[in-house]
Amino acid sequence: MFFRLLKEGFIFAINSVFVNKLRTFLSLFGITIGIFSIISVFTVLDWMEKSIRDSISSMGDNVLYVNKWPWGLNTNLNWWDIIKWPVVSTDDYQAVLNRSTKTSAACFTVMQSEQIKYKKNLASDARVMAVTHEFENIRSFEIDNGRYFSPEESATGKNVAIVGAVVAERLFEKADPVGKQITIAGKRTTVIGVFKKEGKGGISDSGMDEETLLPLNFGKTFIKMKNNFLDGTLMIKAKEGVPIQDLSDEATMILRASRRLQPDVINNFSVNRASLISQSFNGVFAGINIGGWVIGGFAILVGGFGIANIMFVSVRERTNIIGIQKALGAKRFFILQQFLVESMLLSIIGGLLGVFMIFLATLVVNYLYDLNMYLTVGNTILAVFISGIIGVVAGWAPAYAAAKMNPVEAIGFSF
Repeated sequence: MFFRLLKEGFIFAINSVFVNKLRTFLSLFGITIGIFSIISVFTVLDWMEKSIRDSISSMGDNVLYVNKWPWGLNTNLNWWDIIKWPVVSTDDYQAVLNRSTKTSAACFTVMQSEQIKYKKNLASDARVMAVTHEFENIRSFEIDNGRYFSPEESATGKNVAIVGAVVAERLFEKADPVGKQITIAGKRTTVIGVFKKEGKGGISDSGMDEETLLPLNFGKTFIKMKNNFLDGTLMIKAKEGVPIQDLSDEATMILRASRRLQPDVINNFSVNRASLISQSFNGVFAGINIGGWVIGGFAILVGGFGIANIMFVSVRERTNIIGIQKALGAKRFFILQQFLVESMLLSIIGGLLGVFMIFLATLVVNYLYDLNMYLTVGNTILAVFISGIIGVVAGWAPAYAAAKMNPVEAIGFSF
Protein backbone atom coordinates (compact mmCIF):
# COMPACT_ATOMS: atom_id res chain seq x y z
CA MET A 1 0.00 0.00 0.00
CA PHE A 2 2.83 2.39 0.93
CA PHE A 3 4.63 1.93 -2.38
CA ARG A 4 1.38 2.17 -4.35
CA LEU A 5 0.57 5.48 -2.67
CA LEU A 6 4.12 6.65 -3.28
CA LYS A 7 3.82 5.72 -6.95
CA GLU A 8 0.51 7.59 -7.32
CA GLY A 9 1.98 10.63 -5.57
CA PHE A 10 4.97 10.53 -7.88
CA ILE A 11 2.69 10.40 -10.95
CA PHE A 12 0.71 13.40 -9.64
CA ALA A 13 3.98 15.28 -9.14
CA ILE A 14 5.29 14.43 -12.63
CA ASN A 15 2.05 15.61 -14.24
CA SER A 16 2.11 18.85 -12.29
CA VAL A 17 5.72 19.53 -13.25
CA PHE A 18 5.18 19.02 -16.99
CA VAL A 19 1.79 20.76 -17.16
CA ASN A 20 3.11 23.96 -15.55
CA LYS A 21 6.31 24.43 -17.56
CA LEU A 22 6.88 28.14 -16.84
CA ARG A 23 6.28 27.65 -13.13
CA THR A 24 8.63 24.68 -13.16
CA PHE A 25 11.36 26.69 -14.90
CA LEU A 26 11.08 29.55 -12.40
CA SER A 27 11.20 27.08 -9.51
CA LEU A 28 14.27 25.31 -10.87
CA PHE A 29 16.27 28.43 -11.65
CA GLY A 30 17.28 29.31 -8.08
CA ILE A 31 18.20 25.74 -7.17
CA THR A 32 20.14 25.31 -10.42
CA ILE A 33 22.24 28.42 -9.77
CA GLY A 34 22.80 27.42 -6.13
CA ILE A 35 23.94 23.90 -6.96
CA PHE A 36 26.08 25.23 -9.80
CA SER A 37 27.79 27.66 -7.39
CA ILE A 38 28.53 25.08 -4.70
CA ILE A 39 29.49 22.10 -6.86
CA SER A 40 31.59 24.21 -9.25
CA VAL A 41 33.67 25.40 -6.27
CA PHE A 42 34.04 21.80 -5.06
CA THR A 43 34.99 20.67 -8.57
CA VAL A 44 37.71 23.32 -8.84
CA LEU A 45 38.93 22.45 -5.34
CA ASP A 46 39.09 18.74 -6.21
CA TRP A 47 41.07 19.56 -9.35
CA MET A 48 43.46 21.83 -7.46
CA GLU A 49 43.95 19.32 -4.66
CA LYS A 50 44.53 16.43 -7.07
CA SER A 51 46.95 18.50 -9.14
CA ILE A 52 48.91 19.53 -6.05
CA ARG A 53 48.97 15.98 -4.68
CA ASP A 54 50.16 14.70 -8.06
CA SER A 55 52.85 17.40 -8.13
CA ILE A 56 53.96 16.51 -4.60
CA SER A 57 53.94 12.84 -5.54
CA SER A 58 56.19 13.58 -8.53
CA MET A 59 58.50 15.56 -6.24
CA GLY A 60 58.59 12.68 -3.77
CA ASP A 61 57.42 12.69 -0.15
CA ASN A 62 60.78 11.15 0.84
CA VAL A 63 62.88 13.82 -0.90
CA LEU A 64 64.53 16.89 0.60
CA TYR A 65 65.11 20.06 -1.42
CA VAL A 66 68.00 22.19 -0.19
CA ASN A 67 67.65 25.76 -1.46
CA LYS A 68 68.82 29.21 -0.53
CA TRP A 69 65.24 30.37 0.09
CA PRO A 70 62.77 28.59 2.40
CA TRP A 71 59.47 27.41 0.94
CA GLY A 72 57.44 27.91 4.10
CA LEU A 73 56.97 31.03 6.19
CA ASN A 74 59.65 31.49 8.86
CA THR A 75 59.05 34.49 11.10
CA ASN A 76 62.58 34.23 12.51
CA LEU A 77 64.20 35.05 9.18
CA ASN A 78 64.28 38.28 7.18
CA TRP A 79 64.68 38.38 3.42
CA TRP A 80 67.54 40.87 3.68
CA ASP A 81 69.44 38.33 5.78
CA ILE A 82 68.64 35.39 3.48
CA ILE A 83 69.79 37.28 0.37
CA LYS A 84 73.32 37.37 1.85
CA TRP A 85 73.48 33.58 2.10
CA PRO A 86 75.62 31.70 -0.43
CA VAL A 87 73.75 29.80 -3.13
CA VAL A 88 73.47 26.02 -2.99
CA SER A 89 76.34 24.68 -5.08
CA THR A 90 77.97 21.51 -6.35
CA ASP A 91 80.20 21.60 -3.23
CA ASP A 92 77.08 20.95 -1.12
CA TYR A 93 76.10 18.16 -3.50
CA GLN A 94 79.53 16.51 -3.21
CA ALA A 95 79.48 16.83 0.59
CA VAL A 96 76.18 14.95 0.83
CA LEU A 97 77.35 12.31 -1.67
CA ASN A 98 80.56 11.68 0.27
CA ARG A 99 79.25 11.74 3.85
CA SER A 100 75.58 10.79 3.95
CA THR A 101 74.62 7.29 5.11
CA LYS A 102 70.85 7.77 4.84
CA THR A 103 70.75 8.93 1.20
CA SER A 104 69.82 6.64 -1.69
CA ALA A 105 70.34 9.32 -4.36
CA ALA A 106 71.32 12.98 -4.54
CA CYS A 107 71.05 15.36 -7.46
CA PHE A 108 72.08 18.95 -8.12
CA THR A 109 69.96 21.09 -10.44
CA VAL A 110 70.25 24.66 -11.62
CA MET A 111 67.67 26.58 -13.64
CA GLN A 112 68.05 29.57 -15.92
CA SER A 113 66.01 31.29 -18.62
CA GLU A 114 67.54 31.04 -22.08
CA GLN A 115 66.57 31.54 -25.71
CA ILE A 116 66.02 28.32 -27.69
CA LYS A 117 65.92 28.33 -31.50
CA TYR A 118 65.03 25.80 -34.16
CA LYS A 119 65.29 27.14 -37.71
CA LYS A 120 62.91 30.15 -37.70
CA ASN A 121 61.03 29.12 -34.57
CA LEU A 122 61.99 30.73 -31.28
CA ALA A 123 61.20 30.05 -27.61
CA SER A 124 62.32 33.15 -25.73
CA ASP A 125 62.88 33.03 -21.96
CA ALA A 126 62.53 29.25 -21.96
CA ARG A 127 63.27 27.48 -18.68
CA VAL A 128 66.50 25.47 -19.03
CA MET A 129 67.35 23.05 -16.23
CA ALA A 130 70.84 21.57 -15.99
CA VAL A 131 70.97 18.45 -13.80
CA THR A 132 73.32 15.74 -12.61
CA HIS A 133 72.62 12.24 -13.88
CA GLU A 134 70.69 11.13 -10.74
CA PHE A 135 67.76 13.40 -11.60
CA GLU A 136 65.84 10.49 -13.12
CA ASN A 137 66.10 8.57 -9.82
CA ILE A 138 64.48 11.35 -7.80
CA ARG A 139 62.01 13.33 -9.92
CA SER A 140 59.09 11.32 -11.31
CA PHE A 141 58.46 11.91 -15.04
CA GLU A 142 57.76 10.05 -18.28
CA ILE A 143 59.53 10.39 -21.62
CA ASP A 144 57.00 10.13 -24.44
CA ASN A 145 59.53 9.94 -27.25
CA GLY A 146 63.26 9.28 -27.14
CA ARG A 147 65.37 8.56 -24.05
CA TYR A 148 67.13 9.95 -20.98
CA PHE A 149 70.81 10.93 -20.86
CA SER A 150 73.37 8.14 -20.79
CA PRO A 151 75.96 8.17 -17.94
CA GLU A 152 78.65 9.06 -20.48
CA GLU A 153 76.64 12.03 -21.83
CA SER A 154 76.14 13.34 -18.30
CA ALA A 155 79.80 12.84 -17.33
CA THR A 156 81.28 14.44 -20.46
CA GLY A 157 78.69 17.22 -20.75
CA LYS A 158 77.61 16.33 -24.25
CA ASN A 159 75.37 18.84 -26.04
CA VAL A 160 72.09 16.92 -25.67
CA ALA A 161 68.68 17.93 -24.34
CA ILE A 162 65.25 16.59 -23.41
CA VAL A 163 62.47 19.08 -24.16
CA GLY A 164 59.04 19.46 -22.61
CA ALA A 165 55.86 18.86 -24.62
CA VAL A 166 54.98 22.58 -24.83
CA VAL A 167 58.52 23.51 -25.91
CA ALA A 168 58.41 20.77 -28.57
CA GLU A 169 55.08 22.08 -29.93
CA ARG A 170 56.40 25.63 -30.03
CA LEU A 171 59.65 24.80 -31.79
CA PHE A 172 58.83 21.81 -33.97
CA GLU A 173 55.05 22.12 -34.37
CA LYS A 174 54.03 18.65 -35.64
CA ALA A 175 57.51 17.38 -36.58
CA ASP A 176 59.37 14.73 -34.54
CA PRO A 177 61.90 16.60 -32.34
CA VAL A 178 64.15 13.60 -31.61
CA GLY A 179 67.44 13.88 -33.48
CA LYS A 180 66.88 17.54 -34.47
CA GLN A 181 69.46 20.24 -33.78
CA ILE A 182 68.39 23.23 -31.65
CA THR A 183 70.38 26.20 -30.41
CA ILE A 184 70.49 26.93 -26.65
CA ALA A 185 72.40 30.03 -25.54
CA GLY A 186 74.16 29.98 -28.90
CA LYS A 187 75.24 26.33 -28.59
CA ARG A 188 74.04 23.66 -31.01
CA THR A 189 72.29 20.89 -29.11
CA THR A 190 70.78 17.56 -30.14
CA VAL A 191 67.29 16.70 -28.87
CA ILE A 192 67.30 13.11 -27.60
CA GLY A 193 63.88 12.99 -25.90
CA VAL A 194 60.50 14.63 -25.30
CA PHE A 195 58.73 14.58 -21.93
CA LYS A 196 55.19 13.24 -21.80
CA LYS A 197 52.71 16.09 -21.43
CA GLU A 198 51.70 16.63 -17.80
CA GLY A 199 49.20 19.45 -18.29
CA LYS A 200 48.64 22.63 -16.28
CA GLY A 201 47.87 22.74 -12.60
CA GLY A 202 49.46 21.75 -9.35
CA ILE A 203 52.40 23.48 -7.70
CA SER A 204 54.06 24.50 -10.94
CA ASP A 205 52.01 25.84 -13.82
CA SER A 206 52.89 23.09 -16.24
CA GLY A 207 55.33 20.64 -14.62
CA MET A 208 57.96 19.47 -17.10
CA ASP A 209 55.96 20.68 -20.12
CA GLU A 210 57.92 23.93 -20.43
CA GLU A 211 61.28 22.63 -19.20
CA THR A 212 64.35 21.81 -21.27
CA LEU A 213 66.63 19.37 -19.45
CA LEU A 214 70.42 19.33 -19.99
CA PRO A 215 73.37 17.51 -18.40
CA LEU A 216 74.88 19.74 -15.72
CA ASN A 217 78.37 19.58 -17.23
CA PHE A 218 76.93 20.92 -20.50
CA GLY A 219 74.99 23.63 -18.65
CA LYS A 220 78.18 24.81 -16.96
CA THR A 221 79.50 25.99 -20.34
CA PHE A 222 77.04 28.91 -20.40
CA ILE A 223 75.62 29.13 -16.85
CA LYS A 224 77.62 31.22 -14.36
CA MET A 225 77.76 28.83 -11.40
CA LYS A 226 79.22 31.50 -9.07
CA ASN A 227 76.23 33.82 -9.54
CA ASN A 228 74.78 34.65 -6.10
CA PHE A 229 71.28 34.79 -7.61
CA LEU A 230 71.54 31.35 -9.23
CA ASP A 231 68.50 29.12 -8.77
CA GLY A 232 70.33 26.01 -7.54
CA THR A 233 68.69 23.07 -5.77
CA LEU A 234 70.15 20.03 -4.04
CA MET A 235 67.68 17.12 -4.11
CA ILE A 236 68.27 14.34 -1.57
CA LYS A 237 66.26 11.11 -1.55
CA ALA A 238 66.05 8.96 1.59
CA LYS A 239 66.92 5.29 1.65
CA GLU A 240 64.09 2.79 2.02
CA GLY A 241 62.78 2.87 5.60
CA VAL A 242 64.63 6.06 6.61
CA PRO A 243 62.26 8.71 8.08
CA ILE A 244 62.41 12.00 6.24
CA GLN A 245 63.14 13.85 9.49
CA ASP A 246 66.20 11.68 10.14
CA LEU A 247 67.47 12.44 6.64
CA SER A 248 66.82 16.15 7.22
CA ASP A 249 68.80 16.12 10.47
CA GLU A 250 71.73 14.31 8.84
CA ALA A 251 71.75 16.58 5.77
CA THR A 252 71.66 19.67 7.98
CA MET A 253 74.61 18.40 10.01
CA ILE A 254 76.63 17.58 6.87
CA LEU A 255 75.95 20.93 5.20
CA ARG A 256 76.77 22.89 8.37
CA ALA A 257 80.07 21.07 8.61
CA SER A 258 80.78 21.56 4.90
CA ARG A 259 80.09 25.29 5.18
CA ARG A 260 82.09 25.52 8.44
CA LEU A 261 79.28 27.07 10.48
CA GLN A 262 79.91 27.58 14.19
CA PRO A 263 77.43 25.98 16.65
CA ASP A 264 75.93 29.36 17.58
CA VAL A 265 75.38 30.41 13.93
CA ILE A 266 72.04 29.70 12.24
CA ASN A 267 71.84 27.69 9.02
CA ASN A 268 72.59 29.70 5.88
CA PHE A 269 70.55 27.31 3.73
CA SER A 270 66.98 25.99 3.74
CA VAL A 271 66.03 22.33 3.93
CA ASN A 272 62.58 22.09 2.32
CA ARG A 273 60.20 19.24 1.66
CA ALA A 274 57.03 18.82 -0.40
CA SER A 275 54.79 18.50 2.68
CA LEU A 276 55.47 22.16 3.51
CA ILE A 277 53.67 23.16 0.33
CA SER A 278 50.60 21.01 0.98
CA GLN A 279 50.35 22.39 4.53
CA SER A 280 50.43 25.97 3.27
CA PHE A 281 47.52 25.22 0.93
CA ASN A 282 45.25 23.74 3.63
CA GLY A 283 44.10 27.15 4.84
CA VAL A 284 43.51 28.35 1.28
CA PHE A 285 41.38 25.29 0.48
CA ALA A 286 39.37 25.73 3.69
CA GLY A 287 38.68 29.40 2.89
CA ILE A 288 37.57 28.66 -0.68
CA ASN A 289 35.41 25.81 0.58
CA ILE A 290 33.62 28.08 3.05
CA GLY A 291 33.25 30.75 0.38
CA GLY A 292 31.62 28.22 -1.96
CA TRP A 293 29.12 27.17 0.71
CA VAL A 294 28.29 30.81 1.55
CA ILE A 295 27.79 31.90 -2.08
CA GLY A 296 25.91 28.76 -3.06
CA GLY A 297 23.97 28.79 0.21
CA PHE A 298 22.45 32.20 -0.53
CA ALA A 299 21.47 31.09 -4.03
CA ILE A 300 19.93 27.85 -2.70
CA LEU A 301 18.10 29.80 0.02
CA VAL A 302 16.51 32.01 -2.63
CA GLY A 303 15.72 28.93 -4.71
CA GLY A 304 14.18 27.22 -1.67
CA PHE A 305 11.88 30.18 -1.03
CA GLY A 306 10.96 30.12 -4.71
CA ILE A 307 9.98 26.45 -4.55
CA ALA A 308 8.01 27.02 -1.32
CA ASN A 309 6.13 29.90 -2.93
CA ILE A 310 5.36 27.90 -6.08
CA MET A 311 4.21 24.94 -3.98
CA PHE A 312 1.78 27.18 -2.04
CA VAL A 313 0.38 28.34 -5.38
CA SER A 314 0.13 24.72 -6.51
CA VAL A 315 -1.75 23.76 -3.33
CA ARG A 316 -4.18 26.67 -3.83
CA GLU A 317 -4.83 25.69 -7.48
CA ARG A 318 -5.50 22.07 -6.57
CA THR A 319 -7.57 22.70 -3.42
CA ASN A 320 -10.75 21.16 -4.88
CA ILE A 321 -8.78 18.12 -6.12
CA ILE A 322 -7.36 17.70 -2.61
CA GLY A 323 -10.90 17.89 -1.22
CA ILE A 324 -12.16 15.22 -3.64
CA GLN A 325 -9.19 12.97 -2.82
CA LYS A 326 -9.85 13.28 0.89
CA ALA A 327 -13.59 12.73 0.41
CA LEU A 328 -12.76 9.49 -1.42
CA GLY A 329 -10.69 8.32 1.56
CA ALA A 330 -7.21 9.67 0.90
CA LYS A 331 -5.21 9.94 4.12
CA ARG A 332 -3.21 12.92 5.25
CA PHE A 333 0.01 11.01 4.51
CA PHE A 334 -0.98 10.56 0.87
CA ILE A 335 -1.62 14.29 0.42
CA LEU A 336 1.54 15.17 2.35
CA GLN A 337 3.84 12.89 0.39
CA GLN A 338 2.19 13.89 -2.91
CA PHE A 339 3.31 17.52 -2.49
CA LEU A 340 6.63 16.61 -0.88
CA VAL A 341 7.49 14.39 -3.83
CA GLU A 342 6.61 17.21 -6.21
CA SER A 343 8.78 19.65 -4.25
CA MET A 344 11.69 17.17 -4.10
CA LEU A 345 11.31 16.40 -7.79
CA LEU A 346 11.48 20.09 -8.69
CA SER A 347 14.52 20.60 -6.50
CA ILE A 348 16.39 17.50 -7.72
CA ILE A 349 15.74 18.36 -11.37
CA GLY A 350 17.11 21.84 -10.67
CA GLY A 351 20.16 20.32 -9.01
CA LEU A 352 20.77 17.95 -11.92
CA LEU A 353 20.55 20.87 -14.34
CA GLY A 354 23.20 22.64 -12.25
CA VAL A 355 25.38 19.52 -12.38
CA PHE A 356 24.92 19.30 -16.15
CA MET A 357 25.99 22.93 -16.51
CA ILE A 358 29.16 22.18 -14.52
CA PHE A 359 29.85 19.14 -16.71
CA LEU A 360 29.60 21.30 -19.83
CA ALA A 361 31.78 23.97 -18.21
CA THR A 362 34.53 21.43 -17.43
CA LEU A 363 34.49 20.25 -21.06
CA VAL A 364 34.92 23.83 -22.29
CA VAL A 365 37.65 24.64 -19.75
CA ASN A 366 39.58 21.45 -20.54
CA TYR A 367 39.35 22.19 -24.26
CA LEU A 368 40.45 25.82 -23.97
CA TYR A 369 43.11 25.56 -21.28
CA ASP A 370 44.20 21.90 -21.39
CA LEU A 371 43.26 21.18 -17.76
CA ASN A 372 42.40 17.78 -16.34
CA MET A 373 39.29 19.01 -14.52
CA TYR A 374 36.44 16.56 -14.08
CA LEU A 375 33.10 16.40 -12.30
CA THR A 376 33.38 13.55 -9.80
CA VAL A 377 30.68 11.05 -8.87
CA GLY A 378 30.96 12.19 -5.25
CA ASN A 379 30.13 15.81 -6.14
CA THR A 380 27.20 14.64 -8.30
CA ILE A 381 25.76 12.61 -5.42
CA LEU A 382 26.32 15.57 -3.06
CA ALA A 383 24.40 17.83 -5.46
CA VAL A 384 21.44 15.44 -5.61
CA PHE A 385 21.46 15.01 -1.82
CA ILE A 386 21.52 18.79 -1.19
CA SER A 387 18.76 19.30 -3.74
CA GLY A 388 16.59 16.61 -2.14
CA ILE A 389 17.03 18.12 1.34
CA ILE A 390 16.13 21.59 0.06
CA GLY A 391 13.06 20.12 -1.66
CA VAL A 392 11.83 18.52 1.58
CA VAL A 393 12.47 21.65 3.66
CA ALA A 394 10.92 24.03 1.11
CA GLY A 395 7.92 21.80 0.41
CA TRP A 396 7.08 20.77 3.96
CA ALA A 397 4.98 23.82 4.91
CA PRO A 398 2.74 23.82 1.79
CA ALA A 399 2.46 20.01 1.87
CA TYR A 400 1.46 20.04 5.53
CA ALA A 401 -1.10 22.79 4.87
CA ALA A 402 -2.61 20.68 2.06
CA ALA A 403 -2.71 17.57 4.25
CA LYS A 404 -4.65 19.43 7.01
CA MET A 405 -7.42 20.70 4.72
CA ASN A 406 -11.03 19.94 5.54
CA PRO A 407 -12.46 17.99 2.56
CA VAL A 408 -15.83 19.81 2.64
CA GLU A 409 -14.20 23.27 2.74
CA ALA A 410 -11.70 22.22 0.09
CA ILE A 411 -14.38 20.99 -2.34
CA GLY A 412 -16.43 24.12 -1.76
CA PHE A 413 -13.42 26.34 -2.35
CA SER A 414 -13.88 26.22 -6.11
CA PHE A 415 -17.51 27.31 -6.04
